[in-house]
Amino acid sequence: MKITSFRAALVEVPDEDLVAIAETRQACTRPIVALQLHTDAGVAGIGIGFSVGGMHGALLSAVEEFAELIVGEDPQRIHALRHKITRHAGTMAHAGIFCTALCAIDLALWDIAGKAANLPLWKLLGGFRQRVPTYSSGPLHRNITTAAGVKAAQAVKEQGFRYVKINLALEGEFAPNRELERARAVREALGPDIQLMADINDRWTVGQAVEMAHRLEEVGLFCIEDPVRHSDYDGMAHVTASTHTQIMSGESVWGVAPFREMFARRSVDICMIDVMHVGGITAWMEVAAMARAHGLPVVSHIMPEFQAQLVAAVPNGLLAEYKAWTWRLFDGAPVFEQGDFVLSDRPGHGLEFSAEFKQQL
Repeated sequence: MKITSFRAALVEVPDEDLVAIAETRQACTRPIVALQLHTDAGVAGIGIGFSVGGMHGALLSAVEEFAELIVGEDPQRIHALRHKITRHAGTMAHAGIFCTALCAIDLALWDIAGKAANLPLWKLLGGFRQRVPTYSSGPLHRNITTAAGVKAAQAVKEQGFRYVKINLALEGEFAPNRELERARAVREALGPDIQLMADINDRWTVGQAVEMAHRLEEVGLFCIEDPVRHSDYDGMAHVTASTHTQIMSGESVWGVAPFREMFARRSVDICMIDVMHVGGITAWMEVAAMARAHGLPVVSHIMPEFQAQLVAAVPNGLLAEYKAWTWRLFDGAPVFEQGDFVLSDRPGHGLEFSAEFKQQL
């Protein structure tokens, strides 16, 4: 099999969270780089990449440059093609646009591999289970009022989520009592049986994180995500050792190598992996295996259309994030059922670009 051609385009996708949208949340669109790799066997693979900020045109150019580099190659030699792209990128490799563009290519290559084998990715990559618990992420944002947070918590509870994330480190000066009040109100709205997670987004100092971890223990959090700067592995390790609450991090880590430092210093209890930041499915699986060797579970960050398959594939897969940023781009996304993503048996990712966007590719 040979790659014969590709098509890549920048498409504007409406952000559609299918759970309760916080009252201050504004409708928006996200520029997404969408890719199709075509082969002489009639098998095509799809992949995407995007930035939360800008530089979308630069990302599209990088995806096109990498795709052009592998035209004529065997798409099933994934490691060899990744090596070729990495050598081509030289000193620009291993972070930022490189990892995101490589992810788009890697996603498409694995889609081809699954289709060629007539297997869904979750099964091709290990097949540990076909349904994955998911957690609601987004509605309980830090910018809303406590009353709105309670309303959003009640809504996601009615949707059937068993895991729910709240954003703490509220806007304004550090005020522990205000943080605790928000967490208590949401806990009361959810009840005792739903696991509550708190995302800090790197906003606390080590001292603040230790203080808040202790004070929040009364709320019974499942985990605290990124309590301090994610690259402060020693500071994160100090927080982790200072509380009974599990500490989770990894979404902002670029490439594979930094996870080695994170695990060696025991900075986390739960490893979160972003498939774009790490550089694609191939790299995601490497980190998941490394985490398993350290006795750690893994959780995905955004893009559940792809990453639910990865969490399902590995024995230490714990949760997949429910985030509908790219939901409308695809047909065939995983089905949400009683708090889980249920994966299909369709080969590859099981996805196709929806009719709304096919004409743009």
